[in-house]
Amino acid sequence: MKKPHHSPDWVPEGAENDPHFACRVIPGVDGGAFVGTRKPAKRRKLGLDDYERGVLDGDTAILSRAITLVESHHPAHEALAQELLERLLPRTGNSIRVGITGVPGAGKSTLIESLGCQLCAAGHRVAVLAVDPSSSISGGSILGDKTRMQNLVREPNAYIRPSPSGGSLGGVARKSRETMLLCEAAGFDVILVETVGVGQNEVTVRSMVDFFLLILIAGAGDELQGMKKGVIEIADLLAINKADGDNLPRAKLARTEYSRVLNFLHPATSGWKTRCVTCSAFEAESLAALWKTVEKFATTTRESGALDQRRRHQSIEWMHAMIAEELRNRFFRDAKVRAMLPEIERQVADQTLPAAMAVRRIMKEFGAA
Repeated sequence: MKKPHHSPDWVPEGAENDPHFACRVIPGVDGGAFVGTRKPAKRRKLGLDDYERGVLDGDTAILSRAITLVESHHPAHEALAQELLERLLPRTGNSIRVGITGVPGAGKSTLIESLGCQLCAAGHRVAVLAVDPSSSISGGSILGDKTRMQNLVREPNAYIRPSPSGGSLGGVARKSRETMLLCEAAGFDVILVETVGVGQNEVTVRSMVDFFLLILIAGAGDELQGMKKGVIEIADLLAINKADGDNLPRAKLARTEYSRVLNFLHPATSGWKTRCVTCSAFEAESLAALWKTVEKFATTTRESGALDQRRRHQSIEWMHAMIAEELRNRFFRDAKVRAMLPEIERQVADQTLPAAMAVRRIMKEFGAA
């Protein structure tokens, strides 16, 4: 037999006359070309017009590529992404943005899937931005939520986008806001942002959504839910989940206790009183009641102007955060800073230079003093 090589048309010697050769099993197959040796065709490179047209047409394949574009750190990709966002910005803002968080095991993903399927059945187009913890090895998304929401992912009016947190504060992807805008431009009128629920991410999510839902469970113990006490102050609705079966009495008791606490807190949104309800991902009526509360919130805050004011404030806050990030990146990329930083760090670690003085010296070198 001749030595194999990489030609896709290579056939083992004598195989063309062997009736048992793989490519001869099915009559009508000519030659003996190996299957799978050809490289898959490259995806067509998209231009700005292609991205814009595809997103506005609701093409989820192009939407996914557009989101990948805005998540990229490559300078050319970032420039193209910003041009795309500038074009699409007038077509955004037509959704209700809901942030959802809760302690691990509270049933966030199950509830989101059930709620999402119910909303799709009612004619809504639902986008779920599930911010996954990044893999410690690859830095990529673990993609847990897309595998758990198997029913919702099959809905034609639903779109699920797991995004790696990238180790950012609170586990919220740095580009989640831009991803949300792309989904709105693609025609999704409900945006659900699920967080990883690691403690500090709630404040970040609060700064990018209209309505903030905190999911709790009865009988979890103070040691598990203690970290959520401060989060109650920024929530628009508390939902005691898994309120079904034998757990229903405990859920009702928890609702009463949390409702009592809410009487002593300032509302998170002007003109809206935060309340506590019970719900179950397996009871359509409780999910319908939960969503009716969200709709009432949207109507109330739109009429009062609170929703518009919140979004305007969020946009300015977002700009300030991006300025801070850009300044930080420029600082650590500066050649002079990179040259002197190791020695400055050594002196601070050795307690021979106060940290405040170290900052002043290095900022003077950077030219910001």
